[in-house]
Amino acid sequence: MKILVLYHYPPAPGGLPTQGDLLYKGLLDIGVDARAANLRSDLEKEWYYRWFQPDVVLGVGFWGDVPDIVLHPRRFGLRAVPWLLADGYVANYRDVLDAMPLMLVTSDWVHETFVRDGIRAEHTITLPVGCDTDGFVPRDADDPKILAIRDALGVLPGELLILTVGGDAASKGAREVMRALAMLGDAVPPWRYVCKVWPQERTDVQNKLDIELAVALGIQDRVCFQTHLVSRNLMPYLIAACDVYAGPSRLEGFGMPQVEAGACGKPVIGIRAMAMLDTLVHGETAFLAGVAETIRVAGAVLGPEAGFPPDHHIVFDPPRVADYRASVPDIATFLQRLLTDPALRQQMGEAGRRRAVEHFDYRHVARRLMAILAPTQT
Repeated sequence: MKILVLYHYPPAPGGLPTQGDLLYKGLLDIGVDARAANLRSDLEKEWYYRWFQPDVVLGVGFWGDVPDIVLHPRRFGLRAVPWLLADGYVANYRDVLDAMPLMLVTSDWVHETFVRDGIRAEHTITLPVGCDTDGFVPRDADDPKILAIRDALGVLPGELLILTVGGDAASKGAREVMRALAMLGDAVPPWRYVCKVWPQERTDVQNKLDIELAVALGIQDRVCFQTHLVSRNLMPYLIAACDVYAGPSRLEGFGMPQVEAGACGKPVIGIRAMAMLDTLVHGETAFLAGVAETIRVAGAVLGPEAGFPPDHHIVFDPPRVADYRASVPDIATFLQRLLTDPALRQQMGEAGRRRAVEHFDYRHVARRLMAILAPTQT
């Protein structure tokens, strides 16, 4: 079987590009004849359509990418299979997605979201995102690369490093984590909280609000926002350098950093909702805080990026869940347990490593894809 994988290629360090690239790499590693192309490049895609003649065009994206990853290959008579995240709702292309013979989603929560929004369940299969368990591995605390990154982050000897990674910190639950840390006072050893976010206009605005919160809580001297653009080469060392990974995300269709943290042998703090019910095991690989608040929206304003005219108003009836807020007291309780118990951190980290290797290794995901595609090959 020949497969053309469409994603943001060549990949930047973000989630969707990494998702696509690991699938492409996994297919090659297990001996599948695969090629990769940028989902936005019609010329490149058509070039592959003509000479490579793929049996399947697998597109990585969200529902707004349907024109590029479904409609475009179909115009050329090719079999399109989308592998989709959700952003809380499906506002367009429902008819196209509902009529698909097969579509893949990244978690059971995404599956439930699509069904809620009018897409039938029978043809939708969950395929988790892969993890590079050869790169994301546990590393010794005295590894020079680990020592170097902790030093670069300003982590002092004897301090514990709590880490959150995301496009912006607030969407990954950092505001709830900061409130929890402020509650702990001197009940835990010295710590430093680092939020690695990606440089973009939206993030700059959110960072200012988050820094203001840190100041209001009186913890600004122990909170650091890293906004530098970094390559994917750094991320395994950054995550391996932390002591606790904090990711009680407000909206999460999979949670790649949480899985990568597990692969690095780090305990995770998440939220008892969404994709983390698939990826994390409460009390074994992670502590999942309860949901303190569910945020719903009655509508949205979308535009050409979602297949609508500019300033198109969507009404949700009933209102859709937009995101969640994790319980701050729960987070504080779990942080105190982890920060004061090195043996517990090691035990949960070892369990997280086993789970990442057994369930989310990128080659395992590629094999699962081929098993899904084989019975439906036409």
